[in-house]
Amino acid sequence: MSLKLFDSELKVMEVLWKQGDLSAGKISKILKEEIGWNRNTTYTVIKKCIEKEAIKRYEPNFMCKPMVSREKAQQYETRELIDKMFDGSTEKFFAAFIGNQNLSSEEIEKLKGLVTKLK
Repeated sequence: MSLKLFDSELKVMEVLWKQGDLSAGKISKILKEEIGWNRNTTYTVIKKCIEKEAIKRYEPNFMCKPMVSREKAQQYETRELIDKMFDGSTEKFFAAFIGNQNLSSEEIEKLKGLVTKLK
């Protein structure tokens, strides 16, 4: 399974992550309301997600089930970003992230807690 999901595919996945299993028709209606996509566009993107095994199609009514969790997609995208922009260094990524933020004391404490859990 290829976890690389493009922005359009993530829009379809986002609907499924929020709502659970839905028919392709219902996904199409939601995306028409939210971003103005027509039915053909939505069905094309769903087909791509099925090919990548991110969505499983089943009957009746061309039902769609997400096969990749939001967390798994986030992990993949984060790793891709770190590899691409920070030479694979999580340390460089983290330094860049916190170096450009005006973090509150509460946010700093939460980050410290996350780092402590890693030890």
